[in-house]
Amino acid sequence: MISLRFLLCFIFVSSVYATIVSHDGRAITIDGHRRVLLSGSIHYPRSTPEMWPDLIKKGKEGGLDAIETYVFWNAHEPTRPIFFFCLLILQIENEYGNVMGPYGESGKAYIKWCANMAQSLNVGVPWIMCQQNDAPQPMLNTCNGFYCDNFVPNNPNTPKMWTENWTGWFKQWGGKNPHRTTEDVAFSVARFFQRGGTFNNYYMYHGGTNFDRTAGGPYITTSYDYDAPLDEYGNLNQPKYGHLKQLHDVLHSMEKTLTYGNISTIDFGNSASATIYKTEEGSSCFFGNGNENSDATISFRGESYVVPAWSITILPDCKNEAYNTAKITTQTSMMVKKPNEAEDTPSTLKWSWRPENMDNFLLKGKGESTQTQLFDQKVVTNDQSDYLWYMTTVKFKKRDPFLGKNMSLRVNCTAHVLHAFVNGKYIGNQHAENGKFNYIFEKDVKFKSGRNVIALLSITVGLANYGAFFESKPAGITGPISITGRNVDETIVKDLSAHKWSYKTGLNGFENQLFRTESMSKWSVESVPFNRTMTWYKATFNAPLGNDPVVVDLLGLGKGTAWVNGNNIGRYWPAFISSENGCAAKCNYRGPYHAEKCLTNCGEPTQRWYHVPRSFLNAEGDNTLVLFEEMGGNPSLVNFQTTRVGSVCANVYEKNTIELSCDRKPISAIKFASFGNPDGNCGSFEKGTCESSNNTVDILTQECVGKEKCFIDVSTEKFGAPDCTGSARRLVVEAIC
Repeated sequence: MISLRFLLCFIFVSSVYATIVSHDGRAITIDGHRRVLLSGSIHYPRSTPEMWPDLIKKGKEGGLDAIETYVFWNAHEPTRPIFFFCLLILQIENEYGNVMGPYGESGKAYIKWCANMAQSLNVGVPWIMCQQNDAPQPMLNTCNGFYCDNFVPNNPNTPKMWTENWTGWFKQWGGKNPHRTTEDVAFSVARFFQRGGTFNNYYMYHGGTNFDRTAGGPYITTSYDYDAPLDEYGNLNQPKYGHLKQLHDVLHSMEKTLTYGNISTIDFGNSASATIYKTEEGSSCFFGNGNENSDATISFRGESYVVPAWSITILPDCKNEAYNTAKITTQTSMMVKKPNEAEDTPSTLKWSWRPENMDNFLLKGKGESTQTQLFDQKVVTNDQSDYLWYMTTVKFKKRDPFLGKNMSLRVNCTAHVLHAFVNGKYIGNQHAENGKFNYIFEKDVKFKSGRNVIALLSITVGLANYGAFFESKPAGITGPISITGRNVDETIVKDLSAHKWSYKTGLNGFENQLFRTESMSKWSVESVPFNRTMTWYKATFNAPLGNDPVVVDLLGLGKGTAWVNGNNIGRYWPAFISSENGCAAKCNYRGPYHAEKCLTNCGEPTQRWYHVPRSFLNAEGDNTLVLFEEMGGNPSLVNFQTTRVGSVCANVYEKNTIELSCDRKPISAIKFASFGNPDGNCGSFEKGTCESSNNTVDILTQECVGKEKCFIDVSTEKFGAPDCTGSARRLVVEAIC
C-alpha cells in the first residue's frame, strides 16, 4: 500500500511566500537558499481540530520549521479536490526497503512504479522515500531510526535527511511505558548535524490519541503519547521540549555556516572528535564524545573543553560553548491529575446498565452468512468491526459415545481475544500475549443430547500494520476446532472445522448505537451488576472546571470501548497488567537507546487514563459516558480528572539562566532550593556537603511566588559563594504550582 505523507510549511515565518522548493547535495533549498530544517510529526486525527492551533503554536515556539503528517484521506477528504496546502516535501513510500526482500523482483518493480507515478504528478516539490537505499532518481532516500548520523544518501545530489527521529516509542497492551531520555534525543540530533545532516524530523513531536478503532498493531494502545516533546494531551513534556528548543535555536543561528561551510574533522581518539564548519564569515564547531563511560577533554586552538560522556558540545563561534546535549538547563515539569471539582458533581457516578443482546447467537446460532469452513476474520468483517461471531450446531444422540465422558471444547485460535459460549452458557475467555497471537483455548464442557449451539466471539485489537505480506497475517479463528471426549485411556476427537459455520459481524449494541446520547433504548438503574461480561453501562457527569486537559480513570474495568457524548474515545483495557520485571529505578542516558531501555510502569495497567478532549464535552449541562464492558469490571471506581503541572524542578549549573513556569498558573511555593552541590531527583532533592551563605529559598520565594513564570540567573552574586572546592556549583529548586 502506498504511504503518503507531507511536510507543511505553514509555520515558516520567512518562507510564507516561497515559490520554489528544491535541493542540492547539501540541503533542501527554498527560493534558491539552503535551509536547516527542523520538523515535527503531528498526525491530525490523533488530536481534535480544536487542539491543532495550540499544537502548531507550541511547535513553532519550540523551534520547528515545519509539521510532518500522514495523509489520512479517508478522515478528511473522501472526495477530491477540497483542500489545498502549502507543501515542502512529499513522501511516496514508508520503510518499504525494510520489508521488500521477500517480494523479490516484484518489490523492485513496485518501487520503480511508485517513483514514476509520483514524478508524473508534477507537484513541484521534492519526493522522498524513507529507508529505501535503492530509491530511483529523482526520489531522495532518507533515514529513519533512533540514530542516523552514519547514514549516507545513495546519490551525491541528495541531502542528508532524517525523516523519523524516534523521540520515544509506542505502547502496547501488556507492555510498560517506554521513555527516551532528553539527553539522548538531543545527542542524536546534534551528532546528525555534526556529521553533515541538514534536515531532522521528530517522530513524534506530538503523538496524541488513537481514538475509536484507529490503533493498529496488533495491541497498540489507545494512547499514542510516544514520550514526545508535546504529550498526549498537548502539554509541554519538560525538559524534552525546552532542551530541544534551545538546540533548535543554536542550529538555526548557524544555518548559513552549516549549509555552506567547508567541513573538516579532527579525531582525538576514544570516540572524541571535533567538526569544524568554516565560511569566509567565520567558523562553527561541534565537539563530540561518543564514549559511554568517560568525559573527554578536548584541546582546541589553545583552549581546553570538557565534553561529558555521550554528549555533543556546540560552539557557534568555535570559542564559546552555547549548548551541550547532556547539560539540561530547562525545567522538569511533574504532571499531576486532579479530581473533577465541577459543582454538583457526586463523588461517584450513578450508573444505569443493560446487557448486550446475544440470544440470536448464543441460543440460535443465527448469523448473516454460512460457510462450511473457517474464515479469517478480516475476510468477513472487512475491518468494519472488532467483533465477529463464529457459530455452529452439534447434535448428539442419547447413546452417542461422546456423551457421558469428560468432554472439552478446543479452539486453535489467532483471535486477540476469544469469548466462548455453549448452549447460551458462558464457558470462558482467553487473550493472546503480545507477540504470541496463536494459542489454544480449551475448556471442559457438558454437552447435551440433541442440538448444541457453540458460539465463539472473536475480537481483534488492531490489525497487523507492518512487515512483508502483513495483510496475510491471520486474525480470528483459523482452526482446527474440535470436541474431545476422554474416558480412562480412550480419547475421541470430533473435528468441527468443516462444519457449517454461521458468521455475524459486530454486536447488536453497536449496530443500535447504544452509545449515542439520543438513543431511545431502555436502561435499568436497578441492581447494577459488577464483573458481568458483555454489559453496557451509562452515567452522566459535569465537565471538569477550567481549561486543563480531561482524562477518565477507568481503573477497575476489564476491557471494552468508551464513548463521551457519542464520541468514541477508544478501546480500553486496564485489566491488562504489565509484568513486574524490566523497570530501572534510574535511567542512564549514556549509550545507544532501544525500546526496552528506561522502561517504567512495571506491574501496573498498561493504560489506566483515557483522553477526553474538551471539544467532546458540554461546558454547561450534562455529559454522558457510555461503556461497553466485554470481560467484566467494576465501574464504581470510574472518575473524571484533569491533568496539569503540579510542580517544576530545575538542576542548573552556575552561569546559566533558568526559567520556571507553571504553564499559565501561578507558582504557589518553593518546596526546596539549594545552591552548592545538592543531590537527588525532582521530588526528593537533598542538600549536599556545601551550600551558599544566602537563604536560597527566601530569594526564590521573593522572585517567583505568585508569578506564572520567573527567570533566575544562577550566580554567586545572587546566592552567595558556597565552599565547594573541586566541584561545579549548581542551583537545585522545586517549586509548587
